Amino acid sequence: MMRRLQILIFLFILAVGGCAFAQGGPPYFTNDPGTPGPKNWEINIGYIPLLYSGNSASHTPDLDINFGVGKRIQLTYENAWLRVWEQGSEPKYGLGQSNFGVKWRFYDAGEGGWSIGTFPQGFVNNPNGSVKRGITPASQSFLLPFEFARKFGPLDANFELGYSFVHDGPNGWLTGLVVGHTFKRLEIDTEFYNTSTYNPYLSQPTLDAGMRYRLHNPIILLLMAGRSLESASHTQPYFVGYFGLQFLLPTRAYNADSPEPKTEKPNP
Repeated sequence: MMRRLQILIFLFILAVGGCAFAQGGPPYFTNDPGTPGPKNWEINIGYIPLLYSGNSASHTPDLDINFGVGKRIQLTYENAWLRVWEQGSEPKYGLGQSNFGVKWRFYDAGEGGWSIGTFPQGFVNNPNGSVKRGITPASQSFLLPFEFARKFGPLDANFELGYSFVHDGPNGWLTGLVVGHTFKRLEIDTEFYNTSTYNPYLSQPTLDAGMRYRLHNPIILLLMAGRSLESASHTQPYFVGYFGLQFLLPTRAYNADSPEPKTEKPNP
C-alpha cells in the first residue's frame, strides 16, 4: 500500500510541476468531468486486451457512445463483444454487460479553476447466455464515481475516485490519475489506476502509458499499454491495452486542432 501511495503522490507532483495536458476517458480507465457539449457525440471504438497468467478477457471490440445534453450533462451507453479464455479450454465469445451512465459536471469554475463531476453508472446483464457460459458475472452493479479536474496554466490534471455497489457480490472502489503532455496534434500520457474489492479483498493496481493522435477532424487515434504493479498471476494482468479510434460529431462543432467543443463568441 505504501508503494502504491508513493507512486500516486509522485504522479500528482509530476502533473502539477510541469507543462502538461492530460484528459481522462478512452484510451484510459480513468474518467474526467468533461462532456461533449450540447447535441454533440463522442463515439469510441476499441480493442481492449486484458491478459493474465493462464486466462484472458478481451473486448473485441468495445463500443462506447456518449451524447451531450446541454453544456454539463452526458448520456453514455457502453458494451463489448467479449473473448474469454482459460488455459486448457477453448475461447468463449459473447455479449458483455450493458453499461448505462449519466455524467453531470455540477461544479465548473472556468479556466484555471476546479471542475468537479459525478458519473453514476449501472452494469446489467443482457437476456442472453453470457452468464451461464461464464462470460459475464451473475452479479450486477452500480458505480458511483467522482471526477476532479483543474488547470495549472497549460496543465490539466484529472483524478477519479469511486465506489462500486455490487448485488450478490463483493463491493469495491476505484481510483485513477492521468498526467501527460501535448505536442500539437499528439498527446502522450501516463496513468495510474487501481480497483479493489472487499470480502474477499483483491486489489489490482496498474500503470500504463498511452497517446491520442488527431488523424483528421473528427477522428482521433487512441493507444494505451501497461500492466499490473504486482507480479503477474490469474488476477494480476501482465498486459492491459487499448487500441482504437474516437469520433467527434458533428465535425463543425469541434476546432480543427483541439478535441474541445467550439464555444460561442460573445456579441460585441
